[in-house]
Amino acid sequence: MTYKLNTKLIEDRLGFIVKALSRLEKLSRLGREEFLSGDNPAIAESYLRRALEAIFDTGRHILAKKEGQGIVEYKEIARTLGKRGIISKECSESLVLMAGYRNRLVHFYHEVEDAELYEILQANLTDIKRFLRDIKDFLIEYKKTQKDI
Repeated sequence: MTYKLNTKLIEDRLGFIVKALSRLEKLSRLGREEFLSGDNPAIAESYLRRALEAIFDTGRHILAKKEGQGIVEYKEIARTLGKRGIISKECSESLVLMAGYRNRLVHFYHEVEDAELYEILQANLTDIKRFLRDIKDFLIEYKKTQKDI
């Protein structure tokens, strides 16, 4: 089955995720007290939420084009990307958790604590890096198949 991805769209989204990740990494290097002061938590929340949106938009596009599936639920996007081998099982599992956290940021924003954001930056940025690596690997393989056509 032949399918056509919009690789420019995917690469643009990945570029945005890389920029957001860079900002989040800078914030993660702050000490806890410095992070919790001023606007740092709000900045972190914004970059994290937007990076997660870009992750799931990327996954949705790939699944729509490759699988013909218009999945809108973020946890299902994460699971299906893993089931189809587009991303690793480990990445899929962490994406399911990220989908839940994205929903908290959007729908239960009033419950998200600044200290919680700090802990996420300390422990979970590698999950975003894994997604970037897996999707870049997927794109390399996809582009090889396009040259054969």
